[in-house]
Amino acid sequence: MSNRSLLWIAALVVVNLGARPAAGADRLLGVQSARVMSQSMPWVAQETGLFRKYNLEFPLVYIGSSPLATAAMLGGDAQILIDGGLGTARAAIQGNSELVFIAGIKNYLTQSILAKPEIKRLEDLRGKKVGVTRIGSTTHYFAVQAFKRRGMEAGRDYTVIQTGGAPEMLAALLSGAIEAGTMTAPWDARAIAEGFGYVVYGPDLRLPQVAASFITRRALIARNSPVIAQFMHAMAEAARILHTDRETTFKVLGKYLRVDDRKVLEAGYNAEIKALEPRMELKLDALQAILDDIAPSDPKAKSVKAPELFDRRYLDEMEKSGFFERLWGGAANR
Repeated sequence: MSNRSLLWIAALVVVNLGARPAAGADRLLGVQSARVMSQSMPWVAQETGLFRKYNLEFPLVYIGSSPLATAAMLGGDAQILIDGGLGTARAAIQGNSELVFIAGIKNYLTQSILAKPEIKRLEDLRGKKVGVTRIGSTTHYFAVQAFKRRGMEAGRDYTVIQTGGAPEMLAALLSGAIEAGTMTAPWDARAIAEGFGYVVYGPDLRLPQVAASFITRRALIARNSPVIAQFMHAMAEAARILHTDRETTFKVLGKYLRVDDRKVLEAGYNAEIKALEPRMELKLDALQAILDDIAPSDPKAKSVKAPELFDRRYLDEMEKSGFFERLWGGAANR
């Protein structure tokens, strides 16, 4: 079965489970590559009525793989992608410039590597299995970079195991199928609660990369830019709730991540919120870091310029119109 067929099956399930949209609402189909806090703004918008406010219907399909999520976008079925930057950058390097970043969510990696308490260092994982969600995902990138700093390579010093999504990563740790897992908040906090410990605490490394962002197609901007603008306004308001209203955020995260442990939610939130962009800025140095990392294996990456992959018209409009100022009152200048 093709990726496009799988996407539409998933989309139909999401639409049928969702509330009936308002009559005449504009519709955008979204794809997210991970069920994590940094990709939770559409959940917040759904649960707080922001999509209704902006007259939008936004069914959101989860495809737990950045390469597959990118393929779904390139196939033309989805209009908004919530993902890291690797897939879009690789597409541009291969000559497909249809995908474009329109906002950032997180500009450095906050994944961590966790294992049983007796494993203290990356060197202790020689010959062992290390979990990532998918090859080519941000969890994979983080693990490769972290091990590289210790002179260790996948296949030679450790084995990479694809687990699927974050819940599957935790399950693989608990079952012993892997000795270490690469995880993002709040899943790392859940692993800590189960007795695992940090081998590498990712936020301390501050590895620059577009770790979460909003991506669309250039053709859609040309054809239906006002609807994307509505979506971006809804996301801006959701970002404010995420940063300022913990109780609402915890209810949303608890529902969508199926986490009912308040301590786990608080630990995950406190660690992750520091890395998220209040005004959805995308940092060009984080995008350039992806291109620079790909360049040694694919010299065509040197011909791709980071600013060419970013259309900031929606961020500029919200800034110039005073929307951000009215929303934040200057409180998000950090």
